[in-house]
Amino acid sequence: MNKEKKNINFIGKKNIAFIFSTILILSSIISLITKGGPNYGIDFTGGTLLQIKFEDKVTPLKIKETFFKMGFDEVAIQLFGNKHDNEFLIRIDKTENDFFSKELEGLISKKIGINAEIRRVEMVGPQVGKNLREKALFAMFYALLFITIYISGRFELKWALSVVIAAFLMTVVYLLSLFNTGIPIIIFCAIFVSLILFYFFKLQYATGAILALIHDILITVGIFSILDKEFSLPIIAALLTIIGYSLNDTIIVFDRIRENIKSTKNEKNLALIINDSINNTLSRTILTSFTTLIVILTLLLFGGGIIHDFAFAMFIGVVVGTYSSIFVASPILLLWKKRDF
Repeated sequence: MNKEKKNINFIGKKNIAFIFSTILILSSIISLITKGGPNYGIDFTGGTLLQIKFEDKVTPLKIKETFFKMGFDEVAIQLFGNKHDNEFLIRIDKTENDFFSKELEGLISKKIGINAEIRRVEMVGPQVGKNLREKALFAMFYALLFITIYISGRFELKWALSVVIAAFLMTVVYLLSLFNTGIPIIIFCAIFVSLILFYFFKLQYATGAILALIHDILITVGIFSILDKEFSLPIIAALLTIIGYSLNDTIIVFDRIRENIKSTKNEKNLALIINDSINNTLSRTILTSFTTLIVILTLLLFGGGIIHDFAFAMFIGVVVGTYSSIFVASPILLLWKKRDF
């Protein structure tokens, strides 16, 4: 006896999904604007990161007041590990090597009145932090750009056109950088020009995939901003991993859509074809996401404080990436393809 074929109306819920995504994106943008961007770690801003464990309970406010009295102008404090561990990550603006020694450990213990142990010290100069920040942004931009080339060639057989567009965008980025334009502005302009070119040259699959990836990255960064979590190099690594994961999910769905369009063209409504394609690949999508989330949750719960934020970013990215493959990339493809179908 055959099992009844599942047919969930995903496309019929696209308007609800668009509203939900819009709320998440606007919340992310508002948070980033009001806070002046992500909460960059010392990897990107420069300074010193201290990991300090106290023998007894102490409040972050007490620690901050103590560091102010010791002559530090900028102090950011974050709980490390469990609340009962009394362990903190403290970011300060000084980078003098000689200062961070056993003498500082004793001075902190004396000022706060609780024995303190400095477990880790990391220092990054301000210029190095700036360079790392710029390279991180460029890494994400070029990842999206090369993905565009692949998607356009893979699904629309427009390899030459996509390479020309990529070369043009790289030229735009280079010319803007000559005028000392801010890196975020350069990336924004390049992505905006990309979407215009995709529309003009009818790169429909690439548009759906890229918008879904931008959706995933923006929401992940926005959630980090809303929760005031530190944005460091491991988070960039997580974002690049999310881009690859989300793209893989989208390609599976797009592959089935393309096959079904070829075999059923002019016989079926385009929205039904895309909805059937999503249902055809749903079990694979859910199974892949579920097994991936089990590993990520294990890292999140038992991986310790150092890997916690990376695992948290991956968790958000996998959930949002799975959602966007179904409710963002596919509906956008439907809207664009309706013009030519």
